[in-house]
Amino acid sequence: MTRRTIFTNVAHPAGAGEAIQITVADGFIESIATEVLAVERDPDDEVIDAGGHSVLLAFGDGHAHPQFGGIEDEFAPVRGHATIEATVDAVRSYAAQHPDETWIQGWGYDPSLVQDGVFLAAWLDEAVADRPVALRATDYHTVWCNSAALEAGGINRDTPDPHDGEIVRDEYGNPLGTLREWGATNLVLERLPVLSRDRRIAALRRATEKMAATGLTWVQDAWVEPDDVATYIAALNSGALHIRANLALRAQPGAWTTQVDEFLDLAAAVDEQNSGGWLTAHTVKFFADGVIEGGTAAMLTGYTDCPCNHGIANWEPDDLSTAVTAFDDAGFQIHIHAIGDAGIRMALDAIEAARNTNGIRDSRPVITHVQVVDPADRPRFAALGIVANFEPLWAQLDSLQRVLTLPRLGERADLQYPMRTLLHGGAPLSFGSDWPVSDYNPLPGIATAVTRQTIDSFPEGGWLAHECLTLDEAIAAYTTGSAFQAFRDDVGLAPGKVADLILLDVDVHAVAPLDLHHAKVLGTWLAGEQIYSTGRTE
Repeated sequence: MTRRTIFTNVAHPAGAGEAIQITVADGFIESIATEVLAVERDPDDEVIDAGGHSVLLAFGDGHAHPQFGGIEDEFAPVRGHATIEATVDAVRSYAAQHPDETWIQGWGYDPSLVQDGVFLAAWLDEAVADRPVALRATDYHTVWCNSAALEAGGINRDTPDPHDGEIVRDEYGNPLGTLREWGATNLVLERLPVLSRDRRIAALRRATEKMAATGLTWVQDAWVEPDDVATYIAALNSGALHIRANLALRAQPGAWTTQVDEFLDLAAAVDEQNSGGWLTAHTVKFFADGVIEGGTAAMLTGYTDCPCNHGIANWEPDDLSTAVTAFDDAGFQIHIHAIGDAGIRMALDAIEAARNTNGIRDSRPVITHVQVVDPADRPRFAALGIVANFEPLWAQLDSLQRVLTLPRLGERADLQYPMRTLLHGGAPLSFGSDWPVSDYNPLPGIATAVTRQTIDSFPEGGWLAHECLTLDEAIAAYTTGSAFQAFRDDVGLAPGKVADLILLDVDVHAVAPLDLHHAKVLGTWLAGEQIYSTGRTE
């Protein structure tokens, strides 16, 4: 006899009507009925009283970096400090406690602590002068170095400026300590000690445990290098993965032609694990541009605070189109980081070129972040069947927006994160976190997408409120929208669909949207098996 799990007294999923009962059997939803019509229960059934709260589809994160999120905990705790002094003190304390580490690392400092986002090596020299220090900003596109790290990277007054990065300098050409984008940051990052595979597997264990606890059952790892694939396979085989994952292998300008066959071999190696869909590697990631906060997102016209600066395009447009076409032809899903309006147009052109060359198929290409979209380009998302992947927590007037973004964009600031426009224009919408850039918990992201406000209700009425989503639209972006991106057509709150479900401690339709910041997941089920519990669901 099949043992079933029955959720009783479940808040109506549409926010109206009687409580419902959801019955799960063999990993699938067997039935959904009102309590009046509820199916008869067997003595062996597991019965969970939802207490009038919501049972939702489990969340999927359409763009995150679990390895980075798990590893960040191992380094200097630079995230969350309100001043430069506190950040430097955290580095000083960590270095004193780890005298044998040859490099001091920290990931996630706040780049808005300085008005122009330029951090000086001299500030870190005061804390650590005898070893190199390399800190990543929350945007992960910027690195703050001390003088020893600059020296280790061979960066001095005579170092040529890379075409795909920026070494921030003083008026005399001397490097100040801030590096932007890969051409510059890699001069230092490539010299960091390599983490052992065991440490990286442990990081994935921690990361996916955390994600399961917030109701996530699938994640798109949006930046994977070839060596990371073996790490993921080892994590899968050792039971370290607590949720499903798809890997996006990063295509590199100038080297991508040799990567097509390499990536096909890596994807096949993952598929050979017979992992039942727990782990796949069917996606290729491209960085079209940088970030607006650093002035490196590619813009059609110059930045307001520096009109001669149009940002940094990481690819030549024709080369990006050729590469996207080749990987699409090989059967990979395309996933393009594009933030500025010029970067987004370049990404749209590349996907359109692939479609024109390879023909139409169910390829579900993704453009992620989608911060500033020229109005003329907005209809192209739906026309080309492109999944618009937003990180909804970014759609608020936080310190990054007020200190760094708004001064650089000027009037174009009103074009940011057009979620509702693209969705109502027919484009598929998915949500992600870009963790550890921002919080992996989907519930605060849903609250922000609905209100376009900070947690303390700023501004009144919402920022660019015409782009607010309804609650159901925001939930869908984090559930069926992310599932669509993942080619998971078996996901839905209906009989016959896979039982990826979560139980919350609230009825989502009965609380103010901003209160979702404080809502908790009591249990997470992946294909009917409980992978997380607070103990209050049993």
